This record gives sequence, C-alpha cells and structure tokens, in this order.
Amino acid sequence: MTLSDDEIAQVRGATDLVALISESVALKRSGRRWTGLCPFHGEKNPSFSVNAEEGRYYCFGCRVSGDAITWVRETHHVDFVDAVRVLADRAGLELHEDVSAGPQRKDRQEFMAAMDAAVSWYHERLLSAPDARAAREYLKSRGIDGSVARRFKLGWAPDEWDALASSLKMSEKVLTGTGLGFVNSRERRQDALRARIIFPIFDPAGKAIAVGGRILPQLATRVDGRSEAKYKNSPETPIYSKRRTLYGLNFAKDDIIRSGEIIVCEGYTDVIAFFQAGLERAVATCGTALGEEHFKTMRNFAKRIVLAYDADSAGQSAAASVYQWERQHEVDVFVARLPAGSDPAELAQRDPDALRNAVREAVPFLRFRLERELGGANFATAEGRARAAESAMAVLLEHPSELVRDQYVMEVADRLRLDVATLRARANDAPRLLARPVSESAPPAPRRDLPRPGLEALRLLVHAPELVADRLIAPYFVHDIQREIYLALGEGRSVASSIDLLERQGHDEAAAVLAELVVDELDHDYSALEVSAVLAQLIRAAVRSELTDLSRDLRASRISPELELSTQRDVRERLDLLDTDHAEAAELDLRAWLLERSSLASS
Repeated sequence: MTLSDDEIAQVRGATDLVALISESVALKRSGRRWTGLCPFHGEKNPSFSVNAEEGRYYCFGCRVSGDAITWVRETHHVDFVDAVRVLADRAGLELHEDVSAGPQRKDRQEFMAAMDAAVSWYHERLLSAPDARAAREYLKSRGIDGSVARRFKLGWAPDEWDALASSLKMSEKVLTGTGLGFVNSRERRQDALRARIIFPIFDPAGKAIAVGGRILPQLATRVDGRSEAKYKNSPETPIYSKRRTLYGLNFAKDDIIRSGEIIVCEGYTDVIAFFQAGLERAVATCGTALGEEHFKTMRNFAKRIVLAYDADSAGQSAAASVYQWERQHEVDVFVARLPAGSDPAELAQRDPDALRNAVREAVPFLRFRLERELGGANFATAEGRARAAESAMAVLLEHPSELVRDQYVMEVADRLRLDVATLRARANDAPRLLARPVSESAPPAPRRDLPRPGLEALRLLVHAPELVADRLIAPYFVHDIQREIYLALGEGRSVASSIDLLERQGHDEAAAVLAELVVDELDHDYSALEVSAVLAQLIRAAVRSELTDLSRDLRASRISPELELSTQRDVRERLDLLDTDHAEAAELDLRAWLLERSSLASS
C-alpha cells in the first residue's frame, strides 16, 4: 500500500499522543511536557518525556524517540503502514488504499472479522452449551473458573463436522484463509477443531488472530485406538505468524512494562496459571520453540526474561542462540527453578507461593545449565571431579563472554577443589568475544559534545520560533549535525516532518538530537536581551571558525596578506560591537559577511 504524505500528516494530526501513550504508561504533566517511567527500559525515576504539541516522545535514559506512528510500531509490533492503519481506525479516518493493495487489505479485514466472530462463537458455546459441560468441569478441575474463562475468552469447539462454518456461514476463502477450517475430500466445508477447548490467540493490540485447541483427556483416544494430538493450533495465515506471536502478550503487557520482566512458558494453561498466582506477565510460544523473532518482540517490553518451563525442558534451549540473543537484543535470560516433576500450571494450583518464589529467585541461564551439569556429579573421587570439570567446561565454553566465563571458572574450581589456573587455560580456548552489535532498533545516542550555543539556538527555534526564526542562517551553525537540523527545520516544516526528513536523508544522529530537543522545553520565557545573548554567542563561534578558514586561505596563497589583515580587523571590530548599543547593526554586518563567505565556499 502507498500512503500519501497528506494522509500520514492527517493521521498524525488527528492523534492525541498523550492519550495514546497513557493507555500503557502513567504520564504526569510537567510544565508543557508530560513525563513518566520509560516503557522501553527499567527505571525508578521518570526520564520519558512527551511533547503533546509536537507529537513527539523521547527518553533521556535509553534515548528512544518517535511519534505516534513509531509508538504503535514499537508497542504493537507492526510495520509502518499497519501502524498508520491502527491510528486511522482509532481516529475514525478512512485511508485511500491503492489498487494493488486493496484486495489484500480487504482479505485481511475479512479474515480478522471472521476470527473475532469465531472466538465469540466458541466462547458462548463454552459458557452455555450443554455439550460443553465436560469442558467446563475439566477447566474447573484445573482451577479455571468462569471469571478466568471470560477474561481469556476461552471457548469450546463442539464435536461436530461443520458447526462453526455453518453457524457463521463462512465462505471457503474465509474458512481456509483463517485456518478455522478446510474443504474435505467430499468438497464440503469442515471445521478444523472439534471436541476441543479453545484458547484464542490475540495480537498485542488484543485482536484475535488464531486459536489453539486442547483435547479433553477422556477424548484423547480415538475409537480405532490411535491417540489424538493433545493440542492443535491454527496454521500460518495472512493474519497469524507463529514465530512472531506470543500467547497472552495482550493481557500481560501492562504488568510486563510495570515490572520490567517477562515470564515465558510452554503452554496456554501455564500462562493462565501465572496470572492466577498474581504474576500477570507470563506469555507462551504458540507451538514453536523460542526463537529470534520472539526475542525481537520481547525486547520492546522488558529486559529481564525468565524461562519458566518444567524442570526437564528448562535447560534444553539452544544455548549458543540464547547467548547471542542476550547480547544482540540487550536482554538478560534467567531460568525459574521449578520443583522436579512440576509444571507451572500444576504448581500454581498446588503451591502458588512456590511458583512465585521460583520466579523471584530465578538464576541466569548459564548458571542454571551449569548447576544441572554438576548436580549429578560424583565429587568423592578425583576421577568424578575431573569428569564433572570436563562437563562444566563444555557448558562454560558455550558462552561468548570471556569475563562471564572467568567468573564461573573460579566458582567451578572452588566447588570441585581444582586448580583455577588449569581450568582458566581451558576456558581461554573459547572464541574471543565478538564486538557487541548495536540493536537494529536502537536509536543513535545524541552527541553530548555539540557546541552549546548551537544547541541553545536550536532549542529556541523549536520551542519559541517567533523569537529567532528571522535572525538565524545556516552559516551560524559550525557543527554539521546542528546545521543539518537547522536546514531540516527550515521552510516552515514541523518538527515531526523535519525528523522524518533527516532520517530519510540518512542523518540519523541529527534526527536523534532533534528528537531530544523537542522534549527539552525552555525553562522560562526568554527576554529579548537573553535571545540576543544566545545569538551573539552563536555568531562569535561561527565568525571564529570562518576567521580560521581565512588564515588557511592566506597560507594557501588564495588571498593576499592585505585582504586577510583588513578582513580580520573589520570583522573583529564588529564582534566587539555585539555587546554595545550598536549590536543590531553589527549582527547584520556579520550575517552578511558569513553569507558571502558561505557563497564563495560553495561556488
């Protein structure tokens, strides 16, 4: 789909950024800004700031920034076009789809509407249908009562061939496009799930995109003696990607943001169990192993990730990948040590305090793997300790950080009563730690060594343009980044449009500095005298830089000594006048000289 700049601007203008962000972040007014705890990194003191007038947000802690579209992209995990669509729907605006994107967009809308209707239909069946009594009793036996079923919109798929398809009059295209059914060998529409408890799967915005179905224990064995799969899940569809989806994230994201922690489980009932235990920050993968796309999603919500699998599978994740994702996405992976033979759902029902303690006392992923490796070792003999050391070192060598490995080497040596130098030598056989990659979504940090006069002038241009707009010119800004910002703000562009322009031009650092300036409001109303003082400092810095270039021209024989001397004298005389009653005339003369020098340099 191609969106026009006018439509994008209309969507931005129709969006109340403070109201949008307040849906997940507690904001308080502070002067002309709104502040709160940053949702993108853990902090105790508010460093997240929103400028409602300009429609921009910025965090002085982790340096994330953006506008309403950026916010939706980061929090809903959608692309640019879908973010605009979300905001347009929110504001009641209609976008004009292009011809090529129209059919695809229409199909997606139809599939989403059908999935929402199916979830509601399944849910009503569970709550009221006589044939769902066994499902209701099973859920109660697992500690899931009616209020929990309503919160998670659990449902029941009756043991009929086409109950859903017929009741909702689904077309073949919709039935197959959503994964809710298929056309059988007799060319009849058939439901994909039968005689199963339904667990709806939602996107982060709370829209239904898929379903999972659990067979009742008493129906797990078929008439022919074969076993039914315990779970069946929707296939990949145009509205559902398993590798990008986390079950329960729509319910859990608020608590994840508040706590800075996300708990990862294996199944739907585990997630619900954590919620019932008061830990409303649990999610689960949807029939796939924990992967790269899941980490990309989770890093936007929390930096502490706790794996809460049953004891037998908690350490089975691909260690090399986990360490890579930790480094690449700047997260820390921990493991909750659950009692042997327990899964979260069972433990939440039997001993919720134990479940809460397991999460609170979770250990780093490497420590968990190391403890499991050493847990069954024989420390009584030299041979047993040697074998344990070999196994422990194999685990340690998987970790890419030499500093981390060395700390654990000392612990292993002490525990096995072995020479630390010997183990350290083996640990050094591991590959050297690669340079830490920058996260793809991390914005460049604004420069702290930029000239202060330029920053102050730009701050005035952003927040009080009527005071300085007619008195500033590009040659005043001696630093490239500040000049790029000034030029982007020219011609009456809004700050949001200027940031977009800088990003399109590849001036990412300038865009990041402007994103910070837009929320760094003026602390008082500047008087004319104060404005002139800022401009005087700016002009002095620009003139000094230009006089240095003039001296270079003399050394390169591009100008005569007489011209260089007279120019230096005249310009310095006008600089001295900036602090007198003749400041206005001196400013105009220096402005003209700098523009002339800039014109000569570009010719």
